[in-house]
Amino acid sequence: MYEEFYGLAAPPFSITPDPRYLYLSRQHREAMEHMLFGVTQRKGFVQLTGEVGAGKSTLCRAVLASLGEAFATALILNPVGSGVQLLRTILREFGLSDRGNDRARLLQRLDEFLLARLAAGQDVVLLIDEAQDLSDDLLEEVRLLSNLETDDRKLLQIVLIGQPELRERLDRPEMRQLRQRITVRYHLGPLDRREVEAYINHRLAVAGANGRPTFSAAALRSIHRYSRGVPRLINAVCDKALLCGYVEGRDHLGWRQVRRGIRDLEGREP
Repeated sequence: MYEEFYGLAAPPFSITPDPRYLYLSRQHREAMEHMLFGVTQRKGFVQLTGEVGAGKSTLCRAVLASLGEAFATALILNPVGSGVQLLRTILREFGLSDRGNDRARLLQRLDEFLLARLAAGQDVVLLIDEAQDLSDDLLEEVRLLSNLETDDRKLLQIVLIGQPELRERLDRPEMRQLRQRITVRYHLGPLDRREVEAYINHRLAVAGANGRPTFSAAALRSIHRYSRGVPRLINAVCDKALLCGYVEGRDHLGWRQVRRGIRDLEGREP
């Protein structure tokens, strides 16, 4: 709808985790550097946490895209079920056969794959998104995967990505064995007021904007106040505001279009 009106090649504020739209704020850049450092230096475990909608999944995909062919990678998006089911999911994501329910044989299949990748000069990385949903048993299963190693290196680098609840769970005394193995941690916070403006302009530019639409200073303040700097909420408000601008035939969006967009999001009557 509004894409044609504003001359955009794609929706700029989609909530899908497209790494092309990743805006590297100071915190996002630091988080990416932490993740890449932990993986490339074979630190074993990396932990990334942040509030819902902070951009963790988009950052995760950007890291995957930057690793290149020197790494074999797998991304787990829905880490639920039993330990055997998790192992089967990991094997499947690495392109291996997941047949069978014998944990020892599944683990042996993974170990043989890791040793083959080592011989081929490839590091192997497993990323688990929404890791706060892992049960205690699955967290223990993940910890045991770090025992797959040679005398001088870990065969599998594991990145745990989750909401703040993940950090709280790992701080519990019974999780100390896993917590002690996590040597690289980063918590992703919200964008500040200036970063919100830069974030919006970045996404518009990636979508092909050529000077329109624009947001007034009052509109940007309203967006920051409502979203509290959370990228997913910024996307939702801006998407609604652009729709309002399209309906009204406006190139320059003010606080009225943003307020109307917020009312739509909240399901409130004008």
